[in-house]
Amino acid sequence: MLSAFGRAFQTPDLRKKILFTLAIMAIFRLGSHIPTPGIDYNLVAQCQKAAGGEQTLLGLANLFSGGALLQLSIFALGIMPYITASIIIQLLTVVIPRFEQLKKEGQAGQTKMTQYTRYLTIGLALLQSSTLVAGATAAPYRLLGVSPSACPTVTTDDNIPTLVIMVLVLTAGTGLIMWLAEQVTERGVGNGMSLLMLTAIAARVPGSIWSIRSQGWGKFALVVVMGLAITVAVVFVENCFRRIPVQYAKRMIGRRMYGGTSTYIPLKLNMANVIPIIFASSLLSLPVMITQFAGSQSGWSQWVAEYLARGDTPTYMAIYTVLVVFFTFFYVSITYQPDEVADNLKQSGSFIPGVRAGSATAKYINYVLTRVTVVGALYLAVLALIPLIALALVGANSNFPFGGASILILVGVGLETVKQIDSKLQQHHYEGFLR
Repeated sequence: MLSAFGRAFQTPDLRKKILFTLAIMAIFRLGSHIPTPGIDYNLVAQCQKAAGGEQTLLGLANLFSGGALLQLSIFALGIMPYITASIIIQLLTVVIPRFEQLKKEGQAGQTKMTQYTRYLTIGLALLQSSTLVAGATAAPYRLLGVSPSACPTVTTDDNIPTLVIMVLVLTAGTGLIMWLAEQVTERGVGNGMSLLMLTAIAARVPGSIWSIRSQGWGKFALVVVMGLAITVAVVFVENCFRRIPVQYAKRMIGRRMYGGTSTYIPLKLNMANVIPIIFASSLLSLPVMITQFAGSQSGWSQWVAEYLARGDTPTYMAIYTVLVVFFTFFYVSITYQPDEVADNLKQSGSFIPGVRAGSATAKYINYVLTRVTVVGALYLAVLALIPLIALALVGANSNFPFGGASILILVGVGLETVKQIDSKLQQHHYEGFLR
């Protein structure tokens, strides 16, 4: 592995791409520490200290921003608006015929879909920045779940021009992040948005691990060993596929025989990736957000505060597990169409051995897909519960790095980036990372 890194830097073209990618990642981290105009950083630090750590409501968004959200920096929104916009566009592809048509038009259609995603990202950034500025100005204590006296405000001025500038700066920060990610994709190594997401999460890992040290060196060592074991298990599962064999029929064209080859359809064990965990966390955050801003003392509000505001309760874990399993099946059913795969096989003159072409092939693929999704959903549910169990056992915060969305993104993006570097090394007749 280390020798492969050395050979990567010995290749001028690849070295230039890697250094460019690292420079963009450094700029992204620098922007996460530049305060937004109108924000008093000392008041922000005071409010975070009063909160006593990460909150369940803002934990996921703060994780994807690399800690910039709770610091109210110019990159406070991070990449969450782009992620949300991408998911919305992907889901709308199923229900809007125009989007489905663009998806089938190849590169031109993909360019148009990317343009729509950019527009939606800016719109969501405006909405989220306005909400964040309003909360930071009027009632930041409700966002952090502390008393009004502990965190009355974090702004130096609350006049309209200052608030408008803050909203525009936060929105521009999201636009700049989107542009930086596209530059990495075009001129660097790997997918730009995924690498910036990895950078934001990786920046939180050392602090999250070191915070466990207060529980004692024994628990600290145990968590590190378990974390390494979980990482190895995730790497193994993320590379697991269910292969459906496909046979191409023999055809006589002129005087030559074509076809007769064998291949397979790969069904990834975790086809939904990290999306179900994001959906489940966001949905569980809605009742907490509503009760905090409403300030109601009804029985429903008290139940939400007791069972859903904290992630270490059995009720929260049970609902979280059900939602992760449900969203796994929901997302896979929308993004993977067995009927479309069966039609493509039929048009290309290929078939699954022992299965008739057409509807029978679609039913067989759906049958295998359902079985694979069951295992994938249980895998995601267990992985999503790891940070919550760690929170209950060792007092780790909700962004515990060895579980949930963080470990999936770190491992998934890391593997994909290594594969791309490996393919570029092999183009230069070098032995790559994967041997």
